Amino acid sequence: MLFINNEFIDSELGLTFPVINPTTEDTICTVSEASEEDVNKAVLAARRAFSNTSPWRTMDASERAKLIYKLCELMERDQQYLASLDTLDNGKPYTESLGDVEYSIKTLRYYAGWCDKIHGQTVPCDGDYMCLTQREPVGVVGQIIPWNYPVMMLAWKWGPALATGCTIILKPAELTPISSLYIGALVKEAGFPPGVVNIVPGMGEIAGHAISKHPDIDKVAFTGSTAVGHKVMQAASISNLKRITMELGGKSPVVVCEDCGNLDEAVELCHNAVFSNHGQNCCAGSRTFVHESIYEEFVKKSVKLAHERIVGDPFDEETQQGPQVSQMQMERILGYIEKGKNEGATLECGGERVGNQGYFIQPTVFSNVTDDMTIAKEEIFGPVQVILRFSTMDEVIERSNKTQYGLASGIVTTDINKALTFAQTIRAGSVWVNCYDVCLPQTPFGGYKQSGQGRELGEEGLTEYLEMKTIVIKVPSKL
Repeated sequence: MLFINNEFIDSELGLTFPVINPTTEDTICTVSEASEEDVNKAVLAARRAFSNTSPWRTMDASERAKLIYKLCELMERDQQYLASLDTLDNGKPYTESLGDVEYSIKTLRYYAGWCDKIHGQTVPCDGDYMCLTQREPVGVVGQIIPWNYPVMMLAWKWGPALATGCTIILKPAELTPISSLYIGALVKEAGFPPGVVNIVPGMGEIAGHAISKHPDIDKVAFTGSTAVGHKVMQAASISNLKRITMELGGKSPVVVCEDCGNLDEAVELCHNAVFSNHGQNCCAGSRTFVHESIYEEFVKKSVKLAHERIVGDPFDEETQQGPQVSQMQMERILGYIEKGKNEGATLECGGERVGNQGYFIQPTVFSNVTDDMTIAKEEIFGPVQVILRFSTMDEVIERSNKTQYGLASGIVTTDINKALTFAQTIRAGSVWVNCYDVCLPQTPFGGYKQSGQGRELGEEGLTEYLEMKTIVIKVPSKL
């Protein structure tokens, strides 16, 4: 059911959609499908909750923090259940889902701590005036999250929105709505006033579009593909020019230098950079650049790791890789693998579906890949490692930057000068040196170019949910 104004209700049109278990291909449950009318209802509830005299707007900031902390306690109480829900409808290994929930709780607690620390300044000015600034919540925000990290993406969006005092309409991905709806029940249990949080599962082209173009929504935050990001931005611009933050696609480079130190560790780092979460990760290190002097040995070791990767039941503690999230996603990835073979890349291992039940794909490694190949240019979003050869730092920096994306990047080297040169010249929102995909609640995250706009996490993430007001007061005389 939909969660609107602290109540679970059926959709206005009575529509539902099935949620599929990607491991078994069975239907887990059916969920109410939000229409434009349902989004309107959620916006009305959120707008009432944001009114000047509402309990939420008149609440002390420290009390707002207590509500977020209470939500964290409830999520911690139910973390195993939440992790099980994500594994059921996403397919990621249970241990990874549990880690996602723990990280999400940390993120919400981080932002709870900010509630009573958001303030303005006094500004010296000419003449007999006193000037001060005030930071206020932007208002009603629409949030559209993807299916690859269901609980985590909810926390990334809710944390700064709740800390600043905004009200929320969340549209979870139609493939993975269950954990979001369960957290809706925890929101009510925690004591949040009605209308502060509303959850409208549904299709992107209907519910998502309705959020993006709604004239009474003040901001939209979207995480997903670059193609859909264009549509969200267009809808926002032709309605009320609402503010936008977007974290979109990527084709992130990981550069392994000849002086990488321990080659086995470098291979493992790059393996995890691309295969983590089944490759379904916006900042996956999906272009592995390896220096020509160590290229052949690196490929050999990478193939060995891919062969050893355990694919299977995500509830089995030995499993490292479960199914892809859907049949469509599996077929899309297999299509990219065929393009790689047809365009002349060397398929070192994998490349096939595993079994005939569930959306499993073999861990796949391509070598002898060139920059003009489709698998080197487009986001595959699956367990496919693409290994390219390079000769010099100047060359690999230029090639790394030659993409429409700019979300993340990494370099493995023992030379601090190379590391700093790479970090300062790469056009990407995150640069990881001798590590990869280290995202902390305190550190800003976002992309350059067509990988997005704005930042999430850290203090920077708060600014996306705040307006700045300047107040100038005439005084009798300047002291």
